[in-house]
Amino acid sequence: MPRRLLQLILACIVLGLGVALLLDARLGSDGYSTLLNGLVLVSGWSFLLISLVVGVALLSMAWALGRPPGVGTVVQTVLVGATVNVVLPLLPAPESLPVRGLESVLGILVLGVGVAGYLAVDLGAGPAEAAAQSWERWVPFRWGYTALQASGMLVGWLCGADVGISTLLIVLVLGWLVDRVQPRLTPAHLRQGPLEQQPPELETFPSA
Repeated sequence: MPRRLLQLILACIVLGLGVALLLDARLGSDGYSTLLNGLVLVSGWSFLLISLVVGVALLSMAWALGRPPGVGTVVQTVLVGATVNVVLPLLPAPESLPVRGLESVLGILVLGVGVAGYLAVDLGAGPAEAAAQSWERWVPFRWGYTALQASGMLVGWLCGADVGISTLLIVLVLGWLVDRVQPRLTPAHLRQGPLEQQPPELETFPSA
């Protein structure tokens, strides 16, 4: 458990760094954040309130489908926000479009590693990831997460939120990236499924 907690903390910091890089590049955010921004525009509510309402709704759905929240749900929320608050003011906010593009690509890669790393320890997930995990009985996480990001982007855009090239890239590659990286970051004892039951050996008797 201590190793899993340490990985959870480090991965959430990495996730926050990825978010900060995307914000600094100013070329669009992920689909889930686009959804929240759009709902803020049409409702007039604060981002915090919209985030709480949507987050609770998704976590409740995931819990009903067998994915309860855990310590990772809380750690992800607190550490990602805190990391963004600390790191974002330290980033250069480049004006050159090519540099912003490189920063955006780096941010997506770092974001994917962070998401994969904190999900790999199986201690609970944030709203978007928990929702995608809860659909795994019907659709693989990769596609469920992609569908959630894509639908969030679409609804957010229809509500008036900005959609940038980074948003489109995240929708296209983040689910695939997390799906590829997560097994490599999963602790060995969590990779081992339950041992298959062996049929009982038949008792043999010496021949006469």
